[in-house]
Amino acid sequence: MNILHVTPYYAPAWSYGGVVSAVTGLATAQAARGHLVRVLTTDALDSAARNPTSREVIDQVEVIRCPNLSNWLHARFNLSVPVGFRVAFWQLAAEADIVHCHELRIAENLLIDHRKPIVLSPHGTLSYATGRRAFKRAWDRLFGRVVLRRVDHVAALTAAEEREARTLWQSLGIRFPGASLVPNGIPADFTPSGDLRPRYGLGEGPVVLFLGRLHERKGLQVLIPAFAQVARDFPASRLLIVGPDAGMLPAARSLVAQFGIDHQVILTGLLSGGDQWAALASADLFVLPAVGEGLPMAALEAMAAGLPIVVTPGCNLPDVEARGAGLLVERDVEPLAAALRALLADPQRRRRMGEQGRAWMRESFTWPAIVARTEEVYAQVLKMEAFGIKIQP
Repeated sequence: MNILHVTPYYAPAWSYGGVVSAVTGLATAQAARGHLVRVLTTDALDSAARNPTSREVIDQVEVIRCPNLSNWLHARFNLSVPVGFRVAFWQLAAEADIVHCHELRIAENLLIDHRKPIVLSPHGTLSYATGRRAFKRAWDRLFGRVVLRRVDHVAALTAAEEREARTLWQSLGIRFPGASLVPNGIPADFTPSGDLRPRYGLGEGPVVLFLGRLHERKGLQVLIPAFAQVARDFPASRLLIVGPDAGMLPAARSLVAQFGIDHQVILTGLLSGGDQWAALASADLFVLPAVGEGLPMAALEAMAAGLPIVVTPGCNLPDVEARGAGLLVERDVEPLAAALRALLADPQRRRRMGEQGRAWMRESFTWPAIVARTEEVYAQVLKMEAFGIKIQP
């Protein structure tokens, strides 16, 4: 197939979080399967920088970047204003079989049309409960009916996201086009290596890893106090906080100082590539007390790396305990502290959970399996198009 992905950010714009990893992983795996894959995106690199390369091939994927009129607007409000995007889309869509859009409430979706079938991956952004409530309501009132009518199928990360999508379409009085479950994935040969212990003075004790953007939604405001409760009993333990600041860094530093655990908490900022894999390889336990996640790439990568995980219901991994891969706890200090204490005290349990999590990932979440699923979805949409079946009224 000739596949065109439309996304506000793409590799190496890793500071924008899991969506970049998910879209990059999917596009790369599709290209490896022999598809012709193009990505239309913006030049956003991080909150302060742009990618100067307008066109390049990354791992067999052709990436076309349009310059944002304002990088500040993109960084502050996730509002792209990409110059030349509409014309670039017309040119690329002319050759594409299918268009795969990533995220819903983005300006890019207003700059494209329905000349080719469209699959939408919301990436956990649909619910008003995940933040930016006023913006989302205003966007839906102004643009929702126009954009939603163009979508031929929804690729939902989880059953919960499918329900959210159905509710949104119905609330705007639009017939729901149908959805398929297409989770995020990890490489089939994912074996992170490296050692950050010498660089950051982590010592020989157990390392608790948080990997994600430093945003209130990710839960550092409960993780740091929870770790402080158990740090006294495990003085050799370390909390390694890896990720770019998204507004939470000053508060995180203040909490660390308030609890007097400066010597046990390390904030590295953004790590990418080999350094990020080294963080996974250096850790003994992964924690993400987040809310409003679609299906967090960081948690999947942690399990693929053989780490036990502690997550909250907002991470959309309800089967983590049934699969023996970790603990599912409420997003509060006391239950999180209890989970940390239980796993820090039991290396054998951590090892068993890590093995179970790795087996789960290899069974259900490798990119080749996910790509095969997307191929089924695309084929279904294209078949309906060929027979002239219109899902939208």
